[in-house]
Amino acid sequence: MIGKLTGKVDTVGIDNIILDVGGVGYVVACSTPTLARLQPGGPASLLIETRVRDEIMALYGFFDAAERDWFKLLTTVQGVGAKVGLSILSAVPAERLQLAIASGDKASVQRADGVGAKLALRIVAELKDKAGTIGVSFEPIARLASEPAGNTPTSDAVSALVNLGYARADAYGAVAAAAKKLGDEAKLPDLIRVGLKELAA
Repeated sequence: MIGKLTGKVDTVGIDNIILDVGGVGYVVACSTPTLARLQPGGPASLLIETRVRDEIMALYGFFDAAERDWFKLLTTVQGVGAKVGLSILSAVPAERLQLAIASGDKASVQRADGVGAKLALRIVAELKDKAGTIGVSFEPIARLASEPAGNTPTSDAVSALVNLGYARADAYGAVAAAAKKLGDEAKLPDLIRVGLKELAA
């Protein structure tokens, strides 16, 4: 099994790349966010998930461990194969997928090609309690870029609710709803207060 490949990007396609590793070109399927980070002729190091079906080996490449872990988790759901798993990660990048699933946002999941209403509901229902187990911050991308590394009001609010005895997935969903209501400048006490109201609703 192949777990990682490092080499030079030969070509970038619609949904895959050819990665030149020591003169051997590997065809690696990737999500849209991963493809966006790769340039022909540039170096690349991808985590690889190897799948074998009908004696055909397929390689799926991921820029980071969180995206790979989400791919593996998504494909545990009945009806979600490798192709649909990548489609979901293309429509909803890993850092947003955690928030979508934790908050029960099946509409976001349903935006992916090959995902209907029933499958989106199944994905959210089956993975909601596991959403907090993958190390991805669910902070909006703009906030991730503007805030210094370390704790943020929303992550602190989630920790506070977990310390109060709530399940991490429920805490994620409650704080996500609170952040949506309060806006980007929400303070920690307000996030906790509104988050508790969400949990009590």
